[in-house]
Amino acid sequence: MLVLATAQVRAAGQDDAPAIARRRMVDAQIAARGIRNQAVLDAMSRVPRHLFVPPDLRDRAYDDTPLPIGQGQTISQPYIVAYMTEALALSRDQAVLEIGTGSGYQAAVLAELVREVYTVEILPDLAARARRTLAEAGYRNVQVRSGNGYLGWPERAPFSRIIVTAAPGEIPRALLDQLAVGGRMVLPVGTFFQRMTIVTKTGQGVTETQTIPVRFVPMVDAPR
Repeated sequence: MLVLATAQVRAAGQDDAPAIARRRMVDAQIAARGIRNQAVLDAMSRVPRHLFVPPDLRDRAYDDTPLPIGQGQTISQPYIVAYMTEALALSRDQAVLEIGTGSGYQAAVLAELVREVYTVEILPDLAARARRTLAEAGYRNVQVRSGNGYLGWPERAPFSRIIVTAAPGEIPRALLDQLAVGGRMVLPVGTFFQRMTIVTKTGQGVTETQTIPVRFVPMVDAPR
């Protein structure tokens, strides 16, 4: 069953400090910069981002910036999370594959909008932490796997939507194979210079559209 808000947020109401900070974040950092999809704005207003950052950084959880989450990884800037989510063009009945779970925050935003989220994190400790945080926050429609994101999640394929939150040098072949015909994938592509890329798959082939310049941590392969 889709969980649209956590028990903690419901109990606290909409006048507690984190909820006020979220509303300000959405108004000043996201809507003001051109994100128009109301479902995305509402999801960003609901997800308690402060639960997905380290305790010593929670006073900065709603700032317009990425934040470190350990092991050389970051939680993405809120605007970028909203931008990628809007670019996916989601609907409620979809199952989405995410590569690069990180803190679990992007997965939580997706979980507000779709039926099921499958998310892969290459670092076992981060995967375990994200799994705990998502469960504690009340999200029951997210499955977290520790593994090599380049391989995707083949037994659950095809996916109508795929999002990648680390930057490969080129689009991974396995992810293209796991994208359904009619599907869309959003990911940063590049090494030093990266561009957000929107991939669409049709019966005639694959098209790529590059949009904004971005800076993500590199997507890495599993050790052999």
